[in-house]
Amino acid sequence: MSRLKRYWQKGKKQKRIVILLGFVALLLLFILRDDYQPALLFVRKYIFLILLSGIITVFLFSRFRRSPSTGARLGYIAGILGWFGLLWYVGWSLNLYQFMQSYNVFSDLNKIEIHELPLTQNERIQPFNNIVTMAYESIGETQEVSLPHLVRVDGKNQWTMAVQPAEEYIWQRINDNTEELFNVDSTTPFPRFSDDNRVKITFSIGESLAWSRNTYNAVVQRFGFFKLFTYEPSDVFYMKNDDGKWVQVVSLIKWKGFFFPYPTYGGVMVIEPGEHDFGDYVERILIGKGTYYSPEETKNYPYLQRQNILAEKVSRMQAQSLQFLGGFTDPLPWNKKTAVKIPDLEADQNQQPFVTDFNWEGMSVGAYDGLYHWFGLEPIGDERTTLSFSVMIPADGTDQLFYYNHAAKNEGLAGVSAMPLKVIESRKEYDWSVNRPVEFRPFIKYIGGRKRMFVITTVTSAREDSKKFDGAATPDLALIDTDYRDVVWIDAKKPLTWGDAILEQLGETWKTDENLTDQQLYPDQDLDFQQEKTTDSLLIDSERVAVPGDTIQ
Repeated sequence: MSRLKRYWQKGKKQKRIVILLGFVALLLLFILRDDYQPALLFVRKYIFLILLSGIITVFLFSRFRRSPSTGARLGYIAGILGWFGLLWYVGWSLNLYQFMQSYNVFSDLNKIEIHELPLTQNERIQPFNNIVTMAYESIGETQEVSLPHLVRVDGKNQWTMAVQPAEEYIWQRINDNTEELFNVDSTTPFPRFSDDNRVKITFSIGESLAWSRNTYNAVVQRFGFFKLFTYEPSDVFYMKNDDGKWVQVVSLIKWKGFFFPYPTYGGVMVIEPGEHDFGDYVERILIGKGTYYSPEETKNYPYLQRQNILAEKVSRMQAQSLQFLGGFTDPLPWNKKTAVKIPDLEADQNQQPFVTDFNWEGMSVGAYDGLYHWFGLEPIGDERTTLSFSVMIPADGTDQLFYYNHAAKNEGLAGVSAMPLKVIESRKEYDWSVNRPVEFRPFIKYIGGRKRMFVITTVTSAREDSKKFDGAATPDLALIDTDYRDVVWIDAKKPLTWGDAILEQLGETWKTDENLTDQQLYPDQDLDFQQEKTTDSLLIDSERVAVPGDTIQ
């Protein structure tokens, strides 16, 4: 600083140079804020530990400087090193930092316990990685697809993703736009990536584009000064707005709290389509791109309601925080009576949550019909695979978390970790070295006199030398009864027959075990229906699984 002062005092030329360099430095600091924003966010996330470590380090270092004894100085150095070693061991190795974050999330959650499960509707057929694989079968060498997301488009659940310049082709990432989207039905076993499902639209901002045209960079540039410390862009979704125009919706994560900050839903940034030109370039580097909508403002736009716009990083932290339902000390090693975990299966490339369409008709719990992030939580131990909680988090960021406590009701249902072996055991003739049951999603229907919970899985194929599974044109599907543990194989091409298959395989078992009457098991039809094989197929709708003889509305 003294050298700069002496240089300043030399004359007018030196003053002009200092002023010019200062202006350039400030301009670069302003323009390049997207590059150093992760550092600001790091400080925000760990502000308490940074301040505490700074105070301890300054205190010990000051004592070190004043100490005349070499032994004492070595002791202070050892103290500083010991503190950071302890911080690493307790905070990261023992996951205490994440433990405290999770408790803060739990304390902030609007938790609602339900005593009846909602029904599922519009079940998706293909797993996430099959969609990715089939999308890559439909594009060129210099292209790639963004991660698919399940969203609501024109009242239907669709997989949407952008066709964008590939990461390894730098010139295309600098020069080209994102000019096409895939929009495929999630309920069909045959997703088509032909003209009917390819949307011609131009975005000058994209997930794979370079520098200021990158979605992350453009959104960060749009943040105000304080948002640079508290917000971060997350998942990117493609959907239609209320005017029927395709837009990019970027989910934002907001970090809250001083002691062990934790992630929450922070609203969205909506990016409109448009060409890349010089005016667009100036706007991007100066003020970024996108229109910010806070969590309160998203409620004013129908296309953002009952939609999937919540970052999975946030919903996973919220679901995991239910480990504290038994109290603050329950997840600790010497307790764990009711502590739970999110089971992540090694074979799946897409872990929980699974975006699921729920119907809450007849349930007065203040929930909407639409898309939710579903979790099936299990006990913390690796050998315990019971289904402890079903968790449903509104995918549109609504401040609610619905949970059904299976363990407290002593239902004894099998969790998703137990399911792969059930499926493998049911079809021993399969070559399971190259086939894998993946993504065990909830399938809840009114059948056999009451609501019953199954999980639906897709059997996928993989090359022997590959850890990733590949897309199948006609996947095999199986339903597993979480109560009776029986596996029902169903036809992916004929969803109207799924109820038939369930009743044919499990109906008599339910009847005997639960003392059901024929009228309860097969309502609204003649008792001799089993001899009449020409009756209508079963209707699977949002209210119940219909049986032969039902009137189709």
